Amino acid sequence: MRGLILSRLTLARGITALTVLLILTLTWSLWSLAVGDLYIMVGTKERRLPIYSVKTEEKKIAISFDAAWGAEKTPIILDLLDQYDIKTTFFLVTFWVEDYPEMAKEIINRGHEIGLHSSTHPDFRSISNQQIIEELRTNHAIILETTGHTPTLFRPPYGAYDDRVLKTVEDNLGYITIQWNVDSLDWKNVTPDFIYNRIMKLVSPGAIILFHNNAESTPKALEKLLPDLIEEGYQIVPISELLHQGEYYINHEGRQIPKPDTP
Repeated sequence: MRGLILSRLTLARGITALTVLLILTLTWSLWSLAVGDLYIMVGTKERRLPIYSVKTEEKKIAISFDAAWGAEKTPIILDLLDQYDIKTTFFLVTFWVEDYPEMAKEIINRGHEIGLHSSTHPDFRSISNQQIIEELRTNHAIILETTGHTPTLFRPPYGAYDDRVLKTVEDNLGYITIQWNVDSLDWKNVTPDFIYNRIMKLVSPGAIILFHNNAESTPKALEKLLPDLIEEGYQIVPISELLHQGEYYINHEGRQIPKPDTP
C-alpha cells in the first residue's frame, strides 16, 4: 500500500512539473511572437513605441535639432547646413518661437522642416490628455502662424512618453511621434571631438540623430562631422523624407519597417 501511495505522489509531482514547463514554454512563445510587431505584448498588455530609426537599404540618415532655450548658435548651424546643401528637422517649443520668430521663419526659408516640441516643455506623462491636446494645438498654431509651415511630426519633451501619451498624440491628433537612436549628448556640454567620434561610431543607414540648436559644442562638431558623413556616402535628409510613407510597423527597437517586410 505504501508503495502505491508513493507511486501516485511521484506521478502527481511529474504531472505538476510538466504542466509548469508547458505554461512557461507557451508564455515564451507568445512573447517571441509579439516582439517583432508594432507593440510588445505580455499577457494582454500592449506597449506602443514611437519611431527611433528607419529600416532602409539606402545610406540615408536624418539630423534633428531640439530648440527650447536660446538661439545664438542657430545662425551658425544654418550656415553650415547651407554650405553642404543639407536639410534637417527642427523641433520647436512655443515659447522659443515667440522669443525668436524671425529665426523660426529663417529655418523654413532655408528649406528645413519644423516639428512640434510642445508649448511649455512639460513631461507629457505627468499631464492630462486634455493638457496634452492643448499643448500641441497651441504649438501647432504658433508655428503655422509664424512660419506658414504645417507640422506633422512631434517629439516629446525630454523624450518622455508612455502608451497614454502616444495614443493621445497619434490617435486623437494624428501626429507621428519621433525619437532618436543616436544621441549626440551635446546637451551634456561635451567636446566637439567627443560628439564627432560618438556619432561616427553609432551612425548607420536609417539613423535619426539628436542635436540641440544652442548647445555649446554643436557648431564645431557639425563643422567636422558633415563633410565626413558625406564622404562616407550618407545622404542627410529631413525626418519626413526618411520615413516610409506607405503602410509600416514599428518593431521592438522602435525601427520603422515597411509593411511588405512584415514577418
